[in-house]
Amino acid sequence: MSAQDIRIEPMVDEKDVLDSFDCITDAFGIQVNDGIWTQMNPGWDTPEGNARCAARLAARFRTITKDRNGKPNTVFLKATAPNPAAPADDTKRLIVGMAIWVQLSVVEGYGDPPVEDLGKVMDLEELYPGNEPEQRFCRQLDHALHTDRIRVVKEKGEPGATGDKPPAAFVLDLCASHSNFQRRGIATRLVQWGIDEAKARGIECLTEASAMGRHVYLKLGFKQVGGEMDYATVDEEFRTKRALPSNIFMRTGA
Repeated sequence: MSAQDIRIEPMVDEKDVLDSFDCITDAFGIQVNDGIWTQMNPGWDTPEGNARCAARLAARFRTITKDRNGKPNTVFLKATAPNPAAPADDTKRLIVGMAIWVQLSVVEGYGDPPVEDLGKVMDLEELYPGNEPEQRFCRQLDHALHTDRIRVVKEKGEPGATGDKPPAAFVLDLCASHSNFQRRGIATRLVQWGIDEAKARGIECLTEASAMGRHVYLKLGFKQVGGEMDYATVDEEFRTKRALPSNIFMRTGA
């Protein structure tokens, strides 16, 4: 199977979202055991827990909003390849990579507002029933990871800050490719799709980059802003006992 066999396109069916979760599990669970992703997806390594995690992602897919121009504020993107069992059947292509791009804005009609408190958009009691410390850790982790994106999106919402361009940003929220299909440029094409879409929308791109993905983003025009995330706002009891992943904030520029 060659890179030419890979196809990049938005997901239009909830089944695609469920099927794509295997790529996410492989990338963030099995390959790197990312401390943030695993915290937000308890039970990912069991069949029952994994199904619950996938269902939560599918629920997010069902609540996609649109901006004032009718563009979706969230795009679930898939990379597919021919199924070896039925290479000529387009209906049986395999999802081998996925990405989530989100248009954010604090100005109504220009995107979804950035999440400043995870507990207001996610049922953390469902994730960790009766476990206040783990729920608190989730909220603190999410805010620490997204502090810079929140700041930039708010700055863009200030009167006159973006000139004649929309007061919004296109954020790469997640990008994963399955280890069985790596070195075929899948991540590069998933990211490039978002960069091209952002240009068409007249906005720049932002992302929080792990050690695994930042080399791809750098090649495509993202630039690092600031140093390594230090998770200073996370309680010491968690910072000293949990393995927090390396992340940096990146943007393409206006």
